[in-house]
Amino acid sequence: MTKGPRIDTRNDAIDTDAGIAANPPRRALPLHRELDEVWRDLPGWRGFFTSVNHGTIGKRFMATAFVFFAIGGVLAMMIRAQLATRDGAFLDTELYNQIFTMHGSIMMFLFAIPLLEGLALWLLPKILGARDMAYPRLSALGYFCYLFGGIVIVLSLLFGVAPNGGWFMYVPLTSKTYTPGINADVWLLGVTFVEISAMAAAIEITVTILRCRAAHMPLTRMPLMGWYLLGTAVMMLVGFPPLILGSILLEVERAFDWPFFDVARGGSPLLWQHLFWLFGHPEVYIIFLPAAGALSTIIPILSRTTILGYGALVAAVIGLVFLSFGLWVHHMFTVGIPHMALSFFSAASALVAVPTAVQIFAWIGTMWEGRVQFRLPMLYIIGFFATFVMGGLTGVMLAMVPFNWQAHDTHFVVAHLHYVLVGGFVFPMLAAIAYWMPLICGRWRVRGLGEAAFWLIFIGFHGTFFIMHLTGLLGMRRRIAVYPENAEFEWLNLVSSGFGMIQAAGFALFAFDVIMQWMFGRRSWRNPWQAPTLEWAMPLPAPSYNFASLPGPRQPDAGALLPLARGEGLLAGAPRGWRETLVVEPGSGRPQHIAVLATNTALPVATAGAIGSFFAMMLAGLYWLAPLGIVATLVVVWRWGAIMGTDRDHPLVEVAPGLSLPLHWQVRQTLGLTGTMVLLVADATLYGSLLFGVGFLTVVAPGWPAPESGIGTWWMLLPALAALALMAAGVVAARLAETRRTRAGGRLWTRLGLACSALALALLGVLGWGLDDPTRHARDALRGAVLGFAVVHGVIAVMLALRADVDARQGRIGADRRGAVPAWQLLQTFWLGTSAASVAVVAAQEVLA
Repeated sequence: MTKGPRIDTRNDAIDTDAGIAANPPRRALPLHRELDEVWRDLPGWRGFFTSVNHGTIGKRFMATAFVFFAIGGVLAMMIRAQLATRDGAFLDTELYNQIFTMHGSIMMFLFAIPLLEGLALWLLPKILGARDMAYPRLSALGYFCYLFGGIVIVLSLLFGVAPNGGWFMYVPLTSKTYTPGINADVWLLGVTFVEISAMAAAIEITVTILRCRAAHMPLTRMPLMGWYLLGTAVMMLVGFPPLILGSILLEVERAFDWPFFDVARGGSPLLWQHLFWLFGHPEVYIIFLPAAGALSTIIPILSRTTILGYGALVAAVIGLVFLSFGLWVHHMFTVGIPHMALSFFSAASALVAVPTAVQIFAWIGTMWEGRVQFRLPMLYIIGFFATFVMGGLTGVMLAMVPFNWQAHDTHFVVAHLHYVLVGGFVFPMLAAIAYWMPLICGRWRVRGLGEAAFWLIFIGFHGTFFIMHLTGLLGMRRRIAVYPENAEFEWLNLVSSGFGMIQAAGFALFAFDVIMQWMFGRRSWRNPWQAPTLEWAMPLPAPSYNFASLPGPRQPDAGALLPLARGEGLLAGAPRGWRETLVVEPGSGRPQHIAVLATNTALPVATAGAIGSFFAMMLAGLYWLAPLGIVATLVVVWRWGAIMGTDRDHPLVEVAPGLSLPLHWQVRQTLGLTGTMVLLVADATLYGSLLFGVGFLTVVAPGWPAPESGIGTWWMLLPALAALALMAAGVVAARLAETRRTRAGGRLWTRLGLACSALALALLGVLGWGLDDPTRHARDALRGAVLGFAVVHGVIAVMLALRADVDARQGRIGADRRGAVPAWQLLQTFWLGTSAASVAVVAAQEVLA
């Protein structure tokens, strides 16, 4: 919510506009019909596989996440049933291990992250004044990767091959020696498949917030929810790559015996812990920030005032983003790290409470200043305060090294984790669902059900997990299925399990309440919360196109309904039959150009299927067939670029009287180029994590120095330096291909760049052929991993160079059209930089050896 005047709460301010959502002005009806023809989904089953609209995809994400939440909840009740008695005759140990691993994995990877992705995809264009996300097809691809990966993970439990090493998958427990089946592979491959969805969402959210806002909406006046989601997306871009890298390295070790984590051959299990917790602790704040954004939106609305300390909240978000990446080692206080490091990470863990406290006090101050209405969303917000603050206090306790040594790996940590995650995410998200449901379905809820569900959840949760603090302090360890010699745990666990059933009943009643509202609730009037935010300036339920015309600088809030419905804003209707939205400068919000977005297509589901075939072949152990999945993926992705761009010039588009803008293929700073930059941020983080692994094993791991290298002589540097020279020539060729795109020589430069990239890739193959056996020692495995990184990016660079050449031959490159050349130039430069760094690292290892 942006800063603004106090909300008018007079009844006549509501009643005068009641019914407009269902009955827009007569002269506006043609605009709505025109837009609906362009933006609506295809009917029936075709719509499921071809829809790319942000509203549809966002609702699918949220609905699917709650289905997985229900599955994870059932598994939690099975855990509580097992622990209710000392002997635990309900489950055997192997099945119990699978169930608690699946519970944690589902709640983290299949519920929490996808739910926030779904809320962001559905809500962001509405609060920013846009018609869709920046990359509609990427949103749909993310959903199908999430759906297919989640189904595989859940089905593994039915077939008895579910992961059983804990949701953190510590090695060596999950190495091939101790987990010889495919249980660990299901987690590594399935979660990596699902993480494609998270990375797609992070790119979508970042670019949409920076480039697809309402005209003249600067970042300094953006709704707070936008700041929270931007912080979340940045953390996902930087936080997920270490886990993706760790999953890849562990799967390669299991499949091909490359010893990244094998102590006997120069590896270290601690490398997995570092990579996992480099993701794992920011993950807590990735989950918390969107929920905090919902709180910052809902609290001032239900307090009938404006938010207190807009600037302080933005600063707190930025502070959390930075501080959260300096805490990961506090999960590793007991592994034997130096005392100086213990002191640093302990202090950082306590310091992160400061920006969190700033937000808490800002929300309390807002409620104190206003007139709080204790409606259903506010009840969940009160539940958040009562729960999350307690979780924060126990977090400060665990940040202190002496106490952490005593409570580590006990049920005290389990209780803390649930107080933070349920208090900091689930309660706010339940408030968000209750708040935005009228906008989703256009109906008001059935009175009484929601309140009953809240009290069951609140009482059941605290009865379940507060007692776990006590069992933890008594010494009950995590991940044990029975405790026959500890009678003192039994009555506490029995009470905890009883309250767990009450909590489960509350969540079931909440789901029933949502279904009843969707199917039988009475029609809601426009803006039932009297909110001055832009998402309520549209019909209920929200149409596929959001706004008949986009808001301008004088239409910042819900009072803009009538002008927007009449087409008095920007980009009124869809006169060209395209899905269009406005693109602005990242900082000021000044309009730059018009983006023509993709329409309904089956390419996302086909791409997800092609990627899934690669993971399926790896899971089945058919490694020789896995490259076919990669080839299929490249073929489908090539089709994405083949239907983009144009071979003719277009006149400027009249956005409003006196304002005309070019289309996106007539400018350089397109959404595609911005997305490439954002993607390379995540890519650079993954590469940095790989270099961290090289340095960590070289300096810390036992079994070093490595045995003498077989490559020995410096002659292997010659093809490496030649490859770097060819990559540099490709960078120059890409630049010249863009600057001389209107000349006949421009096509020649694209072909020369393509040839240079292809030759560099071939030289990388020669280098790979000459490397030592990667199964011999971790140093050789790391060299193979670094070379593999370069080869993957070489393939992408060659594809982009080929795309640029095809664009040039088909006339898609001209005076105002650049095709794929800018993206090719950017990726080629990144390939050159990382490859040069890799050569320097390998050469340094040779010198030090």
